Amino acid sequence: MSFRDQNLVYVYYHCSTHKILMGRLLLKSRQIFFEYDAAFIKTGLELSPFKLPLKAGVIESSDRTFEGLFGVFNDSLPDGWGRLLLDRKLMNAGLNPGTLSPLDRLCFVGTGGMGALSYAYEPENPSAISHITNDLDEIDSEIQATLDENDTYVDDLLVLGGSSAGARPKVLLNIDGVDWLIKFRSHLDPKDISAIEYAYHLMAIDAGLVVPEAKLFPSRKGLGFFGVKRFDRNADNRIHMHTIAGLLHADHREPSLDYESIMKATLYLTKDIRQCEIQFRSAVFNVLTHNRDDHSKNFSFLMDVQGNWTVSPAYDLTFSSGPAGEHSTMIMGEGKNPTKKHLLKLAGTVGIKQDKALEIIHQIFAALKKWDDFATEVGVSKLQTKNIGEALRTIRKNSGIFP
Repeated sequence: MSFRDQNLVYVYYHCSTHKILMGRLLLKSRQIFFEYDAAFIKTGLELSPFKLPLKAGVIESSDRTFEGLFGVFNDSLPDGWGRLLLDRKLMNAGLNPGTLSPLDRLCFVGTGGMGALSYAYEPENPSAISHITNDLDEIDSEIQATLDENDTYVDDLLVLGGSSAGARPKVLLNIDGVDWLIKFRSHLDPKDISAIEYAYHLMAIDAGLVVPEAKLFPSRKGLGFFGVKRFDRNADNRIHMHTIAGLLHADHREPSLDYESIMKATLYLTKDIRQCEIQFRSAVFNVLTHNRDDHSKNFSFLMDVQGNWTVSPAYDLTFSSGPAGEHSTMIMGEGKNPTKKHLLKLAGTVGIKQDKALEIIHQIFAALKKWDDFATEVGVSKLQTKNIGEALRTIRKNSGIFP
């Protein structure tokens, strides 16, 4: 294994069934620069309007949030599980992962990343690597072995899910012509983590959230594996996806964001109050369901080939704790005990009428009352059902929304 001794990377945008050169990234003297290709500028497509506006000339990155990388490209990089796999592979080859630049890591992602961007050292795109197996129990065994410091399966797992984001192990698979993102349990997760997330998914549907298609894939040795249909893919087409972390350069590893910023970014990008209502519904759901790992990489936008933005389907919806037990993203300055007052104030920042905000809150409250039913339906343990149910009731009481 070897690195390319060059600091120039070509970035491609996959538009419908073809790709076009978006521009070039250059690393020089530990500083990252980007220049849009002249032909791409003519398309008028703004892939990252806040931090990388469409214009001619060399653009220098002055923000060190992502090691000097522009946020739209940082969105392509894996973190957590995917980064662990690549670092393990490098160390096995006798290489220091710390010597890799962000541009090197982008080229390891190549064509396999989320969204519609791909990267190459040469002015052409490498072919995508086909996956190794679709046997989820076999993949789970390989993941658990890797978590136990066994590096035998690192190469296979890199192919299957090395470009995906998030801390939990996951793979990207095409099953019967459908692209899925499938999650696996880490050593820190309860045994019924997949069932808990699926119960939350069903509860989110009942609460009126826009969510991707999801299901529990069967397992020969447990409750199964939670998977969602990828919304950055549509048949053979790739869809541009941008997290709020990348859009605003808000580091997901630190509690640096408020839902107010997400709501205002939504209004700016989409110019549509209905999209703001979708975003607000997710915020209320996160507050009332104790989904406190609501960091900046858990909110995304999709852009079509005409340059129109929409809020992505909600994802990573589950019972979770944030830093020191608070929300990773604050609600009008409150992270520990947000109330109805904070939620209504949040709605007002983008012009959502109070009657509409209350309607959304009431609908989500009605769905939460069915938690025990959803949990029992999908096999959540009695202990987890009880503990989560008690936590949800405490939140409702403390929020001042309902008794």
